[in-house]
Amino acid sequence: MQLIEVTEVRYRAEITAGALKLPESRLIADLLLRHVDAEGWKDAIVTNNVLQARNPATARRLTTLIRRRLETMGPNLWELVRDGNGTVATHAIFAASVKHSPLLGDFLEIVVAEQYRLFNPTLTHALFTNYLEGCRERDPEMPQWNETTVRRLRSSVFQMLAQAGYIENTRSLKLKTVHIAEQVLQYLKANREQYVLRCIQVAP
Repeated sequence: MQLIEVTEVRYRAEITAGALKLPESRLIADLLLRHVDAEGWKDAIVTNNVLQARNPATARRLTTLIRRRLETMGPNLWELVRDGNGTVATHAIFAASVKHSPLLGDFLEIVVAEQYRLFNPTLTHALFTNYLEGCRERDPEMPQWNETTVRRLRSSVFQMLAQAGYIENTRSLKLKTVHIAEQVLQYLKANREQYVLRCIQVAP
């Protein structure tokens, strides 16, 4: 039997387009739940600028990120994003973000989890830099990113961690104990999202 070599890149830089974007994600989740056709998407995103983006290009880029993120999950999670309270919706988006971006998920599972285990009080920029170096060992096909992209990646990851409650803010990077919303955990368990569950349940 011939073996087919898989060369899919694990680590990508899409998350530089935005952090969790709760208000925008609620709007995109609504469009997904209403099964809007291509013309409806164009009307909402470009003509009516429901995301209140600076220009159509920004609107399209943000829509692509959020839609791809949410489409890793199913309608039941989209409902949590659209209709859930702030914590539920944020954790639902975060779960989808982890599945969409192994760069984020692996950082949680490999680095953040270890800092909790070691009782280290904060994350550091150096931890992220070292993590990226390790990523290249796990994924030799990972793109070569310039320093600007690396800073944007780090900023996006830390912003998402702050928004989801893992760190106090992006300045102190102080670790906090976070309890993921039960509705989100129920969805992930029901849909056997084991990788996402491992990643998001790293806090003690």
